[in-house]
Amino acid sequence: MFDTMTTTKIIGGFCGTFLVFLLGGWVSETIYHGGGGHGDDHAQGYVIEVADAAGGEPAEPEPEVDFSVLMASADAGAGEKVFKNCRSCHALEAGKNGTGPSLYGVVDRTVGTEADFNYSGALVAVADVWDTDHLNGFLEDPKNYAPGTKMSFKGLSKPEDRANLIAYLDGLDG
Repeated sequence: MFDTMTTTKIIGGFCGTFLVFLLGGWVSETIYHGGGGHGDDHAQGYVIEVADAAGGEPAEPEPEVDFSVLMASADAGAGEKVFKNCRSCHALEAGKNGTGPSLYGVVDRTVGTEADFNYSGALVAVADVWDTDHLNGFLEDPKNYAPGTKMSFKGLSKPEDRANLIAYLDGLDG
């Protein structure tokens, strides 16, 4: 029923069909997404102002809460839950480094001094000691706080989470 020539024709038909689809996709991508030379920095033609959901004036930004006030009311138990974000790269045992350095005793520790860990050098440029203010800034947005750091974590956006995590880490070493 099927000889070599028939099988070759069927396989050739499938290959030809896939080639047509591949070329069609390439051409349509070029037509719809290529050219124009606008790049990502072109200006928007016009902006539509939209009021907030309550109607009326846009909402005022929430006032900044002093971080020392948050630290005074921080919950180390909640910080232990937040630490789950850090656990994949950091250990809590003294001297045990993972992808990141050990976080045992990190609060008030001199920056870049964990033994047997190869730091990037970007941290020493922004802080001398990991006090609560430096930890808060770094945990909020590591790449922005210390450009060039090897830490790829995006950061903790909630100040309460940062305060709870710092309180938890501070309580580990007694």
